[in-house]
Amino acid sequence: MNPAVEEIQARLFALQDKEYQAFQAKLMPTVPPETVIGVRMPLLRKLAGEYRGSDTAGAFLSVLPHTYYEENNLHGLLICTLRDYGETVAALEAFLPFVDNWATCDLLSPRAFRSHPDALPGQIRRWLDSGRTYTVRFALGMLLQFYLDDAFVPQWLDWAAEIRSEEYYINMMIAWYFATALAKQPEAALPFLEEGRLPLWVHNKTIQKAIESYRISPEQKAYLRTLRRKPGKSV
Repeated sequence: MNPAVEEIQARLFALQDKEYQAFQAKLMPTVPPETVIGVRMPLLRKLAGEYRGSDTAGAFLSVLPHTYYEENNLHGLLICTLRDYGETVAALEAFLPFVDNWATCDLLSPRAFRSHPDALPGQIRRWLDSGRTYTVRFALGMLLQFYLDDAFVPQWLDWAAEIRSEEYYINMMIAWYFATALAKQPEAALPFLEEGRLPLWVHNKTIQKAIESYRISPEQKAYLRTLRRKPGKSV
């Protein structure tokens, strides 16, 4: 076994909480329960901070796939600490094919992406086209995190709306993305519901998530309720 992996696995098991292990395993039906050690996220973040930039971290990031869920989470957290855009993309390209659950996917918020480099939308487009469930979900998450405020372009909404998938974890992220867009970019996002441009399940889930949001006004929520669709009903 790689010495860095051996060291980090030992550190993870030293932080194990067996009650939390049982709880966490139930939240991730795509992850074999025996691969969940049971380490709480604050402790994982602290561990990532300790290893950030170290030779051990570098060696650990070079080894894929991992055995344990928490190893994947630590891997993702270490990628998020990288400062160089190109290095971050390369690390994600290596890592994303091995992401097998929503929790690991959604913790990814790369520090290097916060400056919104011009190259990132093109990279997001490639991830959206990957065909891999959690790579697509991650790409949608990047549009949500970084491109619904000052860097918003209506084209990003088109990219999300064009996705057709049977995967629950992709469709849920599309709905989450559009519900957030309704709060942040309502004039651009609302026509996608008014014109029925989203798949039925995504359409109705978007409305549900928006109605649950504190960022949507009561008046907006009342109107959104009128836009709910029933199976087989055309717009």
